[in-house]
Amino acid sequence: MAPRSFLLTDDLDAYVRAHTVAFDEVLERLTQRTAALGDVAGMQIGPDQAAFLTMLTRFAGVRSAVEVGTFTGTSALCVARGLAPGGRLLCCDVSEEWTSIARDAWAEAGVDDRIELRIGPGAETLAALPDDEAIDLAFVDADKTGYLAYYEELVPRLRPGGWLVADNTLWSGQVVDADDTSESTEALRAYNDRAASDERVETVVLALADGLTVSQRR
Repeated sequence: MAPRSFLLTDDLDAYVRAHTVAFDEVLERLTQRTAALGDVAGMQIGPDQAAFLTMLTRFAGVRSAVEVGTFTGTSALCVARGLAPGGRLLCCDVSEEWTSIARDAWAEAGVDDRIELRIGPGAETLAALPDDEAIDLAFVDADKTGYLAYYEELVPRLRPGGWLVADNTLWSGQVVDADDTSESTEALRAYNDRAASDERVETVVLALADGLTVSQRR
């Protein structure tokens, strides 16, 4: 089972899961395979966030999507399932090992033909994207110290009305702990401050999972 939100008690988490679209067999198998990796399995998103990503992708009529930080592929699979006909998802990651698990799951789910995976530093991959090909939806769930760089590459490429969703932006509550001055925590604070003050977008922080900062291009 994917980890629950730090904001929920066990009872509330069970209630949320009981009233949210459940993982199907493909996602359950992917969860089990991810769990076998050990502690890093905590990076996999849970059913509530997975369902939200698919729903948002469908709602926004997404045809062009980008993901930074793919891990074992759960979020990418969920975005790919929500794409409009002919839609494509570009995934950026640095791990051949973890994304090999993702590739297997995408093929099993029948969405591998909608996904392109590029291995390499995310900021470099984004910087190389054409400026004139608008992005409908971007999802960022990678190294936290890189979030601002990803933001600055992605926002100018979003179409008007396009979405940028960043994961883990409440960071288990550490963003409001004044004693926590670690690099990742400070980076997430800086990201949230930038997204909230940037006049190019409208931003809301959702208390979903470990926090999602959702920005929409004006």
